[in-house]
Amino acid sequence: MTPTKLYPWTALTLLTALNLLNYIDRSVLFAVQPLVQAEFHLTNTQVGYLTSAFLGFYMIAAPFTGPLADRYSRKVIIILGAVFWSGLTLLTAATHTYWELLIRHTLVGVGEATFVTIAPTFVADLFPENERGRIFGVFYLAIPVGTAAGYLLGGKLGPHFGWRFPFYIAAFPGFLLALSLLFIPEPPRGQFDSLQETPDRRTIRGLARNPAFWAVTLGMSAGTFSLGGIQVWMPTFLSQVRGYTLESANLMFGKIVVVDGILASLAGGWLGDRLLSRMKSSYYFVSAISMGLGVPVMIVALFSKGPLMVPAIAVAAFLLLFNTSPLNTALVNSVGAHIRATAIAVNIFIFHLLGDVPSPTLMGYVADRRSLQAAFILPVIAMAVSSAILFYGMRFAPPVRVDNQPGSVSG
Repeated sequence: MTPTKLYPWTALTLLTALNLLNYIDRSVLFAVQPLVQAEFHLTNTQVGYLTSAFLGFYMIAAPFTGPLADRYSRKVIIILGAVFWSGLTLLTAATHTYWELLIRHTLVGVGEATFVTIAPTFVADLFPENERGRIFGVFYLAIPVGTAAGYLLGGKLGPHFGWRFPFYIAAFPGFLLALSLLFIPEPPRGQFDSLQETPDRRTIRGLARNPAFWAVTLGMSAGTFSLGGIQVWMPTFLSQVRGYTLESANLMFGKIVVVDGILASLAGGWLGDRLLSRMKSSYYFVSAISMGLGVPVMIVALFSKGPLMVPAIAVAAFLLLFNTSPLNTALVNSVGAHIRATAIAVNIFIFHLLGDVPSPTLMGYVADRRSLQAAFILPVIAMAVSSAILFYGMRFAPPVRVDNQPGSVSG
């Protein structure tokens, strides 16, 4: 492989590895939260608030980092953010009360916002437009693999060494990967973009009337509400409602998430790219289909106590994760390169505000007053809403290049 070909894949590998650590740190808490709950004598609502507060500060930080990344070096901001969140992860050793843990968790969210806002724009400029679905399929493998690794790491080490120990393991690689990025050149902004930067695509004011952007953002918001709540509460549901041990619940759900996530992320990106020559709305279409199909499967997963439960959870997780690559590709394509980080920042703010910031706490609230099983009705409704929004948004999808030649776009 020539140095020219090696460069984008090396950069993609490092950024994907950092994204992996980002999601490991988040999901470790999900795996050990019954241990945290027992030590600090917390209600379900208080436990859910840990994740809601993390994501709340995460989404508030995003609008500040996005405009900075559109004006200054993305690489430098990514490195500083990775060092910041890795250092804070180590401070878990100093958390001895619920409020100390809450503060640590929210500050990690601020650090991680710098990476999640900026890294997709870096990745988009490494490869041609017609490969973005597949490339984001690789980059967003970090979501299922990192989430599953957090479940497995916390579920295995937490019961034996205490809930703080897994956080130490997750912290150190972040420093090494951040330093490695110093040797990676930053790609020119928009070097592979084919669409003209109209006012709707190149200005902040235009973003407010960009229907392609808003269809993705609102559809992603409803999907994130569903996925965020399920990720936080599924191990607890399996252990408290279905009779699994905490370790076995995390192990089973972790395996489901990692296997389904890898297959779904790659398959969703591939299918979106594959259909692009036939329909300009391919990324919206495959996401809408996966969310719609997930509704009946999730109902079976929640209310079946027999042999159908585990397969239904596996299929529902696959369908939920299938839209990750297509939706993020649609988001990147909806705006021009020079406001892309800002657009992603606005997207992050909105989909967390409407999605996984309220969902863990709302599910905890319903669980405290009704049952944890009843709380899972909320993410099922959100999946249906997401599918409806994305089907409607198909009409606004922008045409993008279907080969590597300038000016060749899908109709």
